[in-house]
Amino acid sequence: MAHLATRLDPSRFDVHVACLQQAGPLYGEMASCGLPLTSYPIKGFLRPGTLRQQWRFVAYLKREAIDIVHAYGFYPIVFAVPVARLAGSRVVLASIRDSGDPWTRAQRLVQKYASRLAHCILVNAAAVRAQLRSEGYARRAIAVIRNGVDVDRFAPRPPDETLRSALGLPPRAPLVVAVSRLNPMKGIDDYLKAMAILAGRFPEARFVIVGDGGSRRELEEQARQLGLAERVAFTGTKLDVAAILSQAAVSVAPSLSEGLSNVVLESMAAGVPVVATRVGGTPEILDDGVTGLLVSPGDAPALAVAIGRLLENPALAQRLGQAARARMVNGFSMDHMVRQTEGLYRALLRGERSPTMDEDILSGAPMNLSPQPAVSARRRRDTRVPSRQRAPS
Repeated sequence: MAHLATRLDPSRFDVHVACLQQAGPLYGEMASCGLPLTSYPIKGFLRPGTLRQQWRFVAYLKREAIDIVHAYGFYPIVFAVPVARLAGSRVVLASIRDSGDPWTRAQRLVQKYASRLAHCILVNAAAVRAQLRSEGYARRAIAVIRNGVDVDRFAPRPPDETLRSALGLPPRAPLVVAVSRLNPMKGIDDYLKAMAILAGRFPEARFVIVGDGGSRRELEEQARQLGLAERVAFTGTKLDVAAILSQAAVSVAPSLSEGLSNVVLESMAAGVPVVATRVGGTPEILDDGVTGLLVSPGDAPALAVAIGRLLENPALAQRLGQAARARMVNGFSMDHMVRQTEGLYRALLRGERSPTMDEDILSGAPMNLSPQPAVSARRRRDTRVPSRQRAPS
């Protein structure tokens, strides 16, 4: 979302940003990027203050004549999509970027009903679209635009002994790196088990876990019990992931569930050979044996075998890494993602389908992508007042 907001063509799109809390690793970046930023702090959907914040949001949409509202993720979708339709925004999108596993059954149901009010649901992998279809998202237009990655930022870099020293790592040790939020769905416990299998066979290797989360203490204790305390570095949250990946011999993505993993994309863009689990949209971007290695989720021995193959065969690792970077440069750049999204916005504004939309909408009444007549009338009235003329937002 941050990349998209700051890269949309300013000659075509007048971008405004809204958030639900004035905190988080990207809040400062968005607050300083020069785009109008408003916050709508809520403490829960069942709190009375939430409705007040939604009415503030409606008032903002009407005052600024916002044409497009694009909500990313569960909480923004439930908060923004219904009231954006109430406010008369011409196009409302709901972005669902995971397979739903982090959410309860009730949350998935609430998200489904809120998303029904969107003109289009945007997902980042065909696997996510298939999951939504299986959950009954029938007769909804679902577009697939895969994540983009800043291929220049993640370009391969030379060895950096200063960075290694700052992380407490030997200057020339092979680094096996996992970048992840630390929660049970990310499979880091399997990664630790794989480390234990590999530790004796590769005594010089060091294992790095970049990220933080509720499972960190539990994982640190698991590392101690496995005798890996001296071999594993828990770095916490690091925003310069590109610098750390540039030092990796292998990148590991052991998730049990994914939409489309940014870590896999970024590792591939960095030219680092990837070992990943065959979940979500990962097989859509990583070809087993061509641009990386795939294993079954929850299979620590298989994970260890794949990592070991790359550590003992530098030529294979180099070949996979180079092929992976070429794939990112040719089809997954950030600019490619932004241009596809701009095309989707323009198609929806015209009441048309975008090439990114699926063609398997179930039979029944066709979905009307055009704005309602009352909304169109309001827009025509607004364009007659010069002060109200704005580019799509």
